[in-house]
Amino acid sequence: MKKKILIVVANYYKDISNGLLSSSKRFIPKSSNLKVIEVPGVFEIPITIKKNIKKYDAFIALGCVIKGQTPHFDFISQSSINAIMNLSVENKKPIGNGIITCLNLKQAKARQKKGAEATKAVLSVLNQ
Repeated sequence: MKKKILIVVANYYKDISNGLLSSSKRFIPKSSNLKVIEVPGVFEIPITIKKNIKKYDAFIALGCVIKGQTPHFDFISQSSINAIMNLSVENKKPIGNGIITCLNLKQAKARQKKGAEATKAVLSVLNQ
């Protein structure tokens, strides 16, 4: 059966999100029905997934949060990741967490392969 997969990608850091998306798409089976939705930031990822939870078999959340001078980083990172985990467990659907949290842009650029890792994890659960 053809699996429906939704990738929700936050494009706040466009270069980083493009890298995450590219690494993710390389591992999506050709037989899948794939859709990509862009959102402004990682905070918008959980609600976008929630709005589409019944339409897809699996989800991949991609984005980047870089630490600044304020606690905003901690609030955004923790709340987004918690919401994604809760959605996955409550709806019994795999959601790959490809949201990278970094201290600087150099770390973010080095971690763009996390999109592929999140995709592999989702496919592993989806195929159980």
